[in-house]
Amino acid sequence: MKPEFINPFLNATINVISTMAMLQPEAGKPYLKKDKKASGDISGIIGLTGAMKGAIVISFSTGAVCKIVGSMLGEEYTELNDDISDAVGEITNMISGDARRKLAEMGHNFEAGIPTIIRGKEHVIESITKGPVIAIPFKIDNDKFVVEASFDKV
Repeated sequence: MKPEFINPFLNATINVISTMAMLQPEAGKPYLKKDKKASGDISGIIGLTGAMKGAIVISFSTGAVCKIVGSMLGEEYTELNDDISDAVGEITNMISGDARRKLAEMGHNFEAGIPTIIRGKEHVIESITKGPVIAIPFKIDNDKFVVEASFDKV
């Protein structure tokens, strides 16, 4: 996958989390994901359509998502619940929207579906695309989350 398709997701994630949760996520080195196992305990998924099919998956560890959502809502969370699931959908939507806006500025227009949330330890996500899945790891303190993007032909 071309770097021009990775950077919008990296930048959108930092922008959304730092603006909405007032936390500064630290990005790790992007890598090619080789399995279907989610990287976290809860994932937000959005399918993309346009010039090509694609998908965005954001998988959070319980610690990371509780910290992010707690900061956003001014509450303390220690476990996954319906509030956390709703917030994961919104965060996924915001990151998707920001990344799609940046991709549109480069001439790549996408429409997004409605976010789907999956929660549970070691859940599996089957990609709708045939292209590689690029994962960008992030940390907030020692808590991790991963943003994945895949497209049919990039």
